[in-house]
Amino acid sequence: MATGDDYRIDRRAVRRNNRRHASEAAGFDAIAREVAARMEERLDYIRLSPRRILDLGCGAGTDRERLQARYREADVLGVDSCAAVLGAGRRRGLLGRLLGGRAPATAADALALPFRPASFGMVWSNLMMQWLDDPAPAFAEIHRVLEVDGMVMFSSLGPDSLKELRRAFPETSVHRFIDMHDVGDALVRAGFGDPVMDMQMLTVTYASADKLLADLRGGGHANARADRPRGLLGTRAWQSRLTRLDQGRRDGVLPITLELVFGHAWKLPPRTDEHGRSVVRFHPPRP
Repeated sequence: MATGDDYRIDRRAVRRNNRRHASEAAGFDAIAREVAARMEERLDYIRLSPRRILDLGCGAGTDRERLQARYREADVLGVDSCAAVLGAGRRRGLLGRLLGGRAPATAADALALPFRPASFGMVWSNLMMQWLDDPAPAFAEIHRVLEVDGMVMFSSLGPDSLKELRRAFPETSVHRFIDMHDVGDALVRAGFGDPVMDMQMLTVTYASADKLLADLRGGGHANARADRPRGLLGTRAWQSRLTRLDQGRRDGVLPITLELVFGHAWKLPPRTDEHGRSVVRFHPPRP
């Protein structure tokens, strides 16, 4: 998997950006809600009745509401690396009334989840993986906390995302995103079976470059590359970049591409026991 310096993410910057805009992020989540709806459509074709669900990278909790409405008997827990975002979600009120206080949200690192092995029947993660240098360690943690026959379902962004910004700004000013096939390989290396990966293109239009950049900042999505430029650009350099971006305008609007990557996979029964001995399973013949 390509995870060189140009893919490296400053995770402290990610948390800082989210914390800075926690109170307003819900007003900039239209794309995340659209992606969540597309993820949920995929659940229509999957037979699964999890008792406990983990929403990894839950943000203010909108997806938890969606999952709780779908799996009414399940406990839906949330984890996010930014405590301030979780606090903003609790203050919304509806989430607390809907969940009835049964399933709290916890501030924790996706690479060190505070749960015992086999704690969940399903892990859901909407647009969180692209904030990691490498999804493999997160997949390993997800595999650990899933029950056997449990499922992970996730979304992320692929390499063509924000390509218009990348053309207008210096390379280190815009994130690079990992290819769908590399993400699928990481799933398999983490021990998952039957992975299904697919991709859809989404074009979002903006009235102006200023509106686009305000959307990115307001949602906590400012540049968090480890090799990002430090300091402020001069006025002339900044205007030059905005002019290049505006050259992509079509029919009076500025189109921005998002490559949406979707995946799900299953935690299969182990092939060996705790002593390293092969496990042989016998299944009765089908009638």
